[in-house]
Amino acid sequence: MLRNTFLARAGVVAMLLPAVVLSGPDGVVSAEDLQVAVETSREMVVTANPLATAAGEAVLAGGGSAVDAMVAVQAMLGLVEPQSSGLGGGAFVVYHDAKKKKTVTFDAREKAPSSAVPERFLDDEGNSIGFFNAWQSGLSVGVPGVPRLMEEMHDTYGRRNFFSLVRPAAMTAWQGFELSQRTSDQVASLAGFGDPFFRDPTAREYFLNPDGTAKPAGTMMVNREYAQTLWKLARHGADSFYRGPTARDIVAAVNNDPNGGGGMSRDDLRNYEVIERDAVCLDYRGHNVCGMGPPSSGGIAVGQILGILESFDVGANAPVSVETAHLISQASRLAFADRNHYVGDSDFVNVPVAGLLDEDYLASRAALIDLTADMGTALPGVPPGAVASGADTVDTSNGTSHVSIVDRYGNALSMTTTVESSLGNGVMVNGFLLNNQLTDFSFSPTTGDGQPIANAVAANKRPRSSMSPTIVFDEDGKVEIVTGSPGGSRIIGYTAQSILNIIDFEMDPQEAINTPHILNRNGSTDLEATIPGVTGPDDAAALQAGLEALGYSINVRGLTSGLSIIQVTDDGLIGGADHRRDGAVGGS
Repeated sequence: MLRNTFLARAGVVAMLLPAVVLSGPDGVVSAEDLQVAVETSREMVVTANPLATAAGEAVLAGGGSAVDAMVAVQAMLGLVEPQSSGLGGGAFVVYHDAKKKKTVTFDAREKAPSSAVPERFLDDEGNSIGFFNAWQSGLSVGVPGVPRLMEEMHDTYGRRNFFSLVRPAAMTAWQGFELSQRTSDQVASLAGFGDPFFRDPTAREYFLNPDGTAKPAGTMMVNREYAQTLWKLARHGADSFYRGPTARDIVAAVNNDPNGGGGMSRDDLRNYEVIERDAVCLDYRGHNVCGMGPPSSGGIAVGQILGILESFDVGANAPVSVETAHLISQASRLAFADRNHYVGDSDFVNVPVAGLLDEDYLASRAALIDLTADMGTALPGVPPGAVASGADTVDTSNGTSHVSIVDRYGNALSMTTTVESSLGNGVMVNGFLLNNQLTDFSFSPTTGDGQPIANAVAANKRPRSSMSPTIVFDEDGKVEIVTGSPGGSRIIGYTAQSILNIIDFEMDPQEAINTPHILNRNGSTDLEATIPGVTGPDDAAALQAGLEALGYSINVRGLTSGLSIIQVTDDGLIGGADHRRDGAVGGS
């Protein structure tokens, strides 16, 4: 159990923050302890990085709210995990206000600039310019949403001074921190692209050695420009980001990208708004599962997978078995067929959210499942309220992180935050990386037969996402589970399976995370290769053989989720962190 334990850490962070300890009852930390759920009595924060968790834990320990902790966590994540999220990116938040007994969501997704046209990613002959060329140019950069989200949520739900919340990250940036192995590895994988990726001299100097190799883990990193950006946010609010010198620098970087400008204006930044939206909820076996609606496909697709599986006694089988894998794969096929066909920014296109989650419609989809054979590629259904549109399957994001928080006041927050691909667009401005979120749009505005695509590019439109921040409530309306994950379109499967593991298989959060993943995005089925000491024991070869006998095409591969899960019980909080990444749990 975590018992207000403080452990010294190297560098300045040791002076600023309590460390996060995943420990046994005797307080001794061991490799085995990392796979055991953490229990606290009052409050909890789970993130993908120990320093970010420590920042959030310190805020909660001082009486801060879940939103206060989120601000501190996001500020730290943008520094120590820049490959996954930051001020130059976007986020979705599902938030439960305990006092008002109300659950709302916040859409801080990046927006296309006002100059964007449907043919943004087509060449003069009408052919796609390709993902890499779009990614490594100003065309991929959307107007960031994170700074405005931090300010607006803090203004409404914060209890602590904003300055105090970003101070740990700013001081760590100013005095230095050790580069993590994960960040170093991500940089090394991108360094192989050479100059096209590290075309920005600032990013090159920050992440690479003079010979072009990635700086090794343990390198002391100092980012004083980032510290100054945080101080500006604290002193002058988000307007210091969306107006003035920072906005000028962002626009210049986007429009003067050596691989092609993105046509962003200072008005695009000045006019950016975070949108408060209704949560998308579905009843699953007496539990109310609430997630993010469009422009995210996450809440709908997670809800559809669960709603389809409601027709089957999933818990009668073993969690990692041919029977369970078959049901998950078939439900996921059907959900992704609908997702790819219908979901886009609902401010621009009709998304039949209620129809896609309609109980009778989901029962009709479940009836398509043959328990003895893989159905193969699923076709989209025709839910109530549907309007004809064309399908696309674009979704490449993997530069993402997830945060789950419950505070002592009963408030709960689930946030998935991203810069899209690893290290985003690869261009640094004032200490943070720009996103490449617009590559989540379809690269073509229509299908081959001329049908308009729901996720086509348009001016001021937000691209479709798979981010699935989720809060689950019990039959009395009390918060029961806070969950979510990074991982591109695999987020949907990671999140849905985490809920199944807790509800159907009665696992605790860490057991749910440790269970090997089973994923299908309406193509081949991915089975997770066992990671010794991280994922639970299973026989992937036997599972593969059993599924292939049902007609499946199977890939056994690494699946790097980053689940952060909190379970709320009558006796306190139980947390799990994903050690496929650098996840950590904190609380008191």
